[in-house]
Amino acid sequence: MMMFRFSYKNRMAFYYILSTALLIFAVFFVIYYTVSMSVYNHVNQDIESEVSKHLSEIEIKNGQIRLLHHNEWLEREHNTVAVNPVFVQFMNSNKIVVEKSPNLNRIELQFNSKYTENQLFNTQLASKKIRQIQVPIYNKNQKMGYLLVAMSLEEALMVLQNLSQILILAYPLILILLFFIARFITGKSIKPVQTIIDTSKEITKDNLHKRIKLPDNKDELYILSHTINDLLDRIENAIVREKQFTSDASHELRTPLTIIKGTLEVLVRKPRSQKEYEEKIIFSISEIDRLNELITELLFLARVENGLQQIDNQLFHINAVVSEYLSRHQKKINEKELKVISLLEHDFEIFSDKYWVAICINNILSNAIKYSKTKSVIQISVQETPFFHILTIEDNGIGIKSEDLEKIFQPFFRSNAIENPDIKGSGLGLSIVKKICDLLQIDISIQSIENQGTSIKLYFKK
Repeated sequence: MMMFRFSYKNRMAFYYILSTALLIFAVFFVIYYTVSMSVYNHVNQDIESEVSKHLSEIEIKNGQIRLLHHNEWLEREHNTVAVNPVFVQFMNSNKIVVEKSPNLNRIELQFNSKYTENQLFNTQLASKKIRQIQVPIYNKNQKMGYLLVAMSLEEALMVLQNLSQILILAYPLILILLFFIARFITGKSIKPVQTIIDTSKEITKDNLHKRIKLPDNKDELYILSHTINDLLDRIENAIVREKQFTSDASHELRTPLTIIKGTLEVLVRKPRSQKEYEEKIIFSISEIDRLNELITELLFLARVENGLQQIDNQLFHINAVVSEYLSRHQKKINEKELKVISLLEHDFEIFSDKYWVAICINNILSNAIKYSKTKSVIQISVQETPFFHILTIEDNGIGIKSEDLEKIFQPFFRSNAIENPDIKGSGLGLSIVKKICDLLQIDISIQSIENQGTSIKLYFKK
């Protein structure tokens, strides 16, 4: 349809005019109907007044209808047809005219048997529109004849005709005027939208810092602009994180490959002893294992971020999961002579996805063991509150710098990495934990003091 090819401004003006046209039509109809009713009521009242007046001025004598004051017929409305004439006519019971007002001259009012007595109706008199009433005249309950009273409708109809012409002429003019007014107002209203469009066109992947200027009025356009700016902030941050992630991932993947390549190049330069070969091969295998672990974590992180994971919530005991992963890390615990204090006095049942929760606990325990000082203590406890089961894992390790706490969940970020080069890691563990917690709607908090230790709490909703 052609209407849908209109611009937004013209479409809004069209819809406005369409609704306004119906409203104005209804208003004009009511105006015309009200004026018409008023005009006819006025004529009806005049006719009924004439009927009352003439009925009071007649007498029945010898079975004949006679006027008490015949001079009344000399009044202006009874002698002329120029100004609001009133036509009066008396008929006997046989519907024969016995008296009529002088202004009727040689013509007579016609008795119309289709209409009931005392009913007002429109008819014609010498090709002129009139309104007429037929009133029976009784004497001692005997019908003696009829009084016919009529008034000209020419003036009333002229008023109604003029009114209808004015309304018909004004209707399209008003609509046309309103269309251009609506178009102008709509244009002014959508001007901020055009500004948003123009600014949005200027924003590219290389120019993401540009933002839409917020309107002064905090209306829907302000909310739209603010929402778009927030979206641009998230997109810009996502692109920055993606670039950083790509750079960090590339570096982390190249590092073990570079180490393995360097080790193998050293081996082929000259013959080595059996022991040296074994040491270098074992070292290369450890780097391959680290590379494999890094790739696994990267793929895992990609799964979480791309929403490819499935959630299977069920009831399970958190104690059993903690115990299982403590057993898996027992070798490392023994190597560092760590003391693990488990304050899990009884079974705590939670409702969540056991697989994903287990990965969270494993990563947190792995970090606690990795960053704990030799012969230090790791403490695990569960606290029950009215709304949560709170799992706490604390260590007495190297801790995290206060300025690094807000960045600790970023992929590849490692606090104190330079000061502790002997502690290997990818910096993905806590990032994965945070993604899983967000996925499962588990609140996580972390508190740490450098060189004193770290405490991580997971809040499982009951």
